[in-house]
Amino acid sequence: MSTPVVRLALALVLLCPITAAQWVQTNGPYGGMTRCFAVSGTNLFAGTNSGVFRSTDNGASWTTINTGLPDASVYALAVSGTNLFAGTWGGVFLSTNNGSSWTAKPTGLTISSVNALAVSGTNLFAAGTFGGVFLSTNTGTSWSAASFGLPFSELNALAVSGTNLFAGTGDGVFLSTNNGTTWTAKPTGLTTSYVKALAVSGSNLFAGTLGGGVFLSTNSGTTWTAKPTGLTTFDVSAFAVSGTNLFAGTEGGGVLLSTNSGTSWSAASFGLPFSEVNALAVSGTNLFAGTGGGVFLSTNSGTSWSAASFGLASTGVYCFAVSGTNLFAGTEGGGVFLSTNSGTSWSVASTGLTDTRVSSLAVSGTNLFAGAFWTGGVFLSTNNGSSWTHAGLTISLVHALAVSGSNLFAGTWGGGVFLSTNNGTTWTAKPTGLTDPYVNALAVSGSNLFAGTWSTGVFLSTNSGTSWSAASFGLPTSGVNVNALAVSGTNLFAGTGGGVFLSTNNGTTWTAKPTGLTTSYVNALAVSGTNLFAGTEGGVFLSTNSGTSWIAVNTGLPTNSVFLALAVSGTNLFTGTGGGEVWRRPLSEMITSVRIPLAELPTQFRLEQNYPNPFNPSTIIRYGLPERSHVSLAVYNTLGQQVTVLQNGEQEAGYHEVRFDASTLPSGVYFYRMQAGTFMETRKLCLVR
Repeated sequence: MSTPVVRLALALVLLCPITAAQWVQTNGPYGGMTRCFAVSGTNLFAGTNSGVFRSTDNGASWTTINTGLPDASVYALAVSGTNLFAGTWGGVFLSTNNGSSWTAKPTGLTISSVNALAVSGTNLFAAGTFGGVFLSTNTGTSWSAASFGLPFSELNALAVSGTNLFAGTGDGVFLSTNNGTTWTAKPTGLTTSYVKALAVSGSNLFAGTLGGGVFLSTNSGTTWTAKPTGLTTFDVSAFAVSGTNLFAGTEGGGVLLSTNSGTSWSAASFGLPFSEVNALAVSGTNLFAGTGGGVFLSTNSGTSWSAASFGLASTGVYCFAVSGTNLFAGTEGGGVFLSTNSGTSWSVASTGLTDTRVSSLAVSGTNLFAGAFWTGGVFLSTNNGSSWTHAGLTISLVHALAVSGSNLFAGTWGGGVFLSTNNGTTWTAKPTGLTDPYVNALAVSGSNLFAGTWSTGVFLSTNSGTSWSAASFGLPTSGVNVNALAVSGTNLFAGTGGGVFLSTNNGTTWTAKPTGLTTSYVNALAVSGTNLFAGTEGGVFLSTNSGTSWIAVNTGLPTNSVFLALAVSGTNLFTGTGGGEVWRRPLSEMITSVRIPLAELPTQFRLEQNYPNPFNPSTIIRYGLPERSHVSLAVYNTLGQQVTVLQNGEQEAGYHEVRFDASTLPSGVYFYRMQAGTFMETRKLCLVR
């Protein structure tokens, strides 16, 4: 026999047609820049570019714990009893409930960028970029400067050994024996001044440097000895100690292991696909590595590694590429990811990709190209991302790629446009007439090549980049950040810092297309047939009439996200966010639910059925106004009592939509009524939990 709750839910479903319509987050990609760890009992915390994540199952899964933590870039974590501290580029924050919520602790802390934290008894130390060391004796409630004798230098690391407090700086190692009241330099034997990491193991103090490798002091920093034997790189950024094992995380060489106090080193990176290791942590028999591409776990002292980033989405998704059923995502620090099943699962596809900050992707036949925007240039894969080779362009900061026949174009920041006719083996600069060398976007339309620049608008080349001419008449004249270009038939669209613009004459003239586009900063554009999508700082928008009018299609998307990438793959539209998420939505769902008439504006007042319906806990209500009107839109229960007011005020002619959040209401049938002038209409909606 069915329960009353089941019968009620079934009745509600039968009362209302099911029109579920919303974005769904795909299962990844997971990873991204992981900068620090902290361990507290069974809790493992990771600080990333997207805030703090917590794992209670040794990295098998992660959850975001950022409530009250406004600064997403976390550079340091420290545990003291039940207190968890986070050092960010927005100061120090405290959580007393394992990261469930955070409070700022700024009183007396005159630095905002905190790179390192250390705990010694009841003392908490914070060190920042060019700001010195600060001390708190009351759990961060107040701070006092503790930097006398320290240079005005970058502070990267803190370490405690008994009553000794050590600071690793851009000018070497310094020691304080009085809780930071005074400091003395400890340079003897330390031939490299830039100290990135410190570690204490018994009476041994280790310093990891940039350019000099590892140094050991057995007398509290009075003298140092280099320990280079076996080091494959001399850029050391992290340490972890486990019994007699000393692990070093490097910038470019993965993880190294020493079992004899640094006398010799051996590689401990088998299965670790990222060579940039920013953080290391030990929890029991588990060793964790925080890399540019997420968290990895070793249970055998670094002999082998496995990915441990499920749920840890901390890498901004900057671009997509589609090749058949393959969908590629280029990320900011995680490299390239591949999905062959519409985002149901993702795999890392970055072997050989020495720069994991990927801002552009392009497909040419069986070749996949990746543009890296930090140090890498262009990379080529001929096997769907299984392996990569450098494609010859030595200039870094590649922001855009485009393919036209056998021509591959690269738009760079500072170097303009480059052309390769042999799949990246050689490149030729194409600067003639391109007065702005900072290129954000490229687009091909027949024999025309368009370049969108940072501050000078759009340029056109009709001869494969040999020469360029300005094509920006009608675009804003100052600060024209052209972030995206898209071609649909004879229409050329530009997504800019000031909205979307349309040219029907190859850039000779442009017209603004703002109607319904409530957010002006546009990061990405995508075309599907006659439909145009825009990814913005405030959501995803759709136009079915060449940009003449827009409506938001954001149901299910996270609020306050930045949408950096769009791609059409098969029957779905994908969007990537700055927070490291990829979301999917069927094209037919959006286009069917929109039902925009051919005319620019509605010809009559109309109130549409909400979608999804039934819903839980929120739904979208859409309506059209043929003229500027005072609109009243409210929701009522079955007793006729007003539940909430969704809109009450003047609105311009056009299509509008509002979200009704019913998370505090019980299941049941509700009614929404719209009144605009003499027009009044009521529809039914159903909340089913």
